[in-house]
Amino acid sequence: MNGKETKQYLIGVDLGTSATKTILVDENGIIVASASCAYPMYQPENGWAEQNPLDWKNAALVTIKEVMKKSGVAAGEVAGIGLSGQMHGLVMLDENNELVDDAIIWCDQRSSSQTKEMLDLLPMEKWMEISANPPIAGWTAAKILWVRENKPEVYQKCRHILLPKDYIRFILTGEFATDVSDASGMQILDVKNRCWSDELLGVLEFDKSLFAKVYESQEITGYLLPEIAAECGLSIRTAVVAGGSDNACAGIGTGIVRQGEAFTSIGTSAVVYSHLDQYTQIPGGGLHLCCCAVPGCWHTMGGPQSAGLSLEWFKDKFCQDLIHKADEEGSSFYNAITKLVEQIPIGSEKLLYLPFLMGERTPHIDPLYRGAFLGLNVVHTQAHLLRAIMEGIAYCLADCNDLLKGQGVHVVSMRACGGGSRSIVWRKIMAALYQCNICTLQQEEGPAYGAAILAGAGTGVFSSIQDACDRFIKEKDTLAYNPEEAETYQKYHAVYDRMCESLRADFTALANL
Repeated sequence: MNGKETKQYLIGVDLGTSATKTILVDENGIIVASASCAYPMYQPENGWAEQNPLDWKNAALVTIKEVMKKSGVAAGEVAGIGLSGQMHGLVMLDENNELVDDAIIWCDQRSSSQTKEMLDLLPMEKWMEISANPPIAGWTAAKILWVRENKPEVYQKCRHILLPKDYIRFILTGEFATDVSDASGMQILDVKNRCWSDELLGVLEFDKSLFAKVYESQEITGYLLPEIAAECGLSIRTAVVAGGSDNACAGIGTGIVRQGEAFTSIGTSAVVYSHLDQYTQIPGGGLHLCCCAVPGCWHTMGGPQSAGLSLEWFKDKFCQDLIHKADEEGSSFYNAITKLVEQIPIGSEKLLYLPFLMGERTPHIDPLYRGAFLGLNVVHTQAHLLRAIMEGIAYCLADCNDLLKGQGVHVVSMRACGGGSRSIVWRKIMAALYQCNICTLQQEEGPAYGAAILAGAGTGVFSSIQDACDRFIKEKDTLAYNPEEAETYQKYHAVYDRMCESLRADFTALANL
């Protein structure tokens, strides 16, 4: 015995759209190492979005190895791994557990006609009753139907259907498993009863054996395979818990674990997320309702698919000058645009942006929606368009918050996470439109941190999810909303909503040309 006290550690892996982020957390909630690995998204046709799951596999293994190497933590000291991941993606394996095609990911909109087929099979009321959400093109069930109809040779080879993070679980443990929060986004889960729906599987003619066993998010689903443990510097006694969807894990990672608490995340997509202690049906499906990563609880979420994606698109296509200038100054592009948009008045001098580059999910459910700048004038500059993008995303998020208010959920303080939360301009816009304070956190690893907490709760390192959140997640800054700015934004928001609705038929006509 060397007298050294042994600590326990936990790993959180967040499989995002642009990169995988992995963190190593000690038993006191302190992040001791982190690593990330990026990969591409492919768009072979307009409205399509695909990724290669082998890129995810490589990113997960590389980042796990890196945090272990950076930290110097011994293999036996890591009690568990939690997984977080982008929702809705379709990963298909054959009888040899090999990939049969690239994954169709969450923002893909090719399956809009399949949602109509789903409504022909069952009325909207039944979909809402069982899956808690209307048929949505971006969700997994519609993707499966599309593959069955358009790539029958691929579908015939398929023996296992997994969500993105659950493919990583299979790589790590050899187990086929998923969790209730991620499974909620497949459109075949009985969300109220937290299990696969035999009725929906039967109507869609999906073989139940294709789908993994469903667990609560903190439950242990398996242990590391010997070859994976050896490769990553871990132990075969390292448990892998069920984990959760990126948003459900972000809820844990930002401490949103009780009724009425909420956060906004702005990444590739954006979401307003609210915790519910009780199952509460959302009329019309304007907000998604899913099982929560907290056992026996649920959450709502809604927001534009093309949030940070809109900014990235504009940056890549129209801001090479700003990128070059930021590089010369040794600054970041995002610091540069913050300085620019701060000089533009509220409303971007009567310029509005509809953030629908990849169709839309909530609150304007329509895969045929398209992005648009409205009100362009000769006075408008690059800076005006950048601010309009930020405001357009915030208008969409405010629509979701208004739906929450309609359900009696009044948020008095909103926590912010994701890359967009670092922008003081964006936080001011959100505060004015939500008409509530916006809080940032001392640590910003939302989904990965939430996944690590789930691993700790599942392996007994933490007594409960809520206790870990109360101990470790602390607010950093609070930005109070400005009532005068809120009043001005209300006027622009009203025009934005009218434009969204009035252009719906035109977007459909455009898509059908």
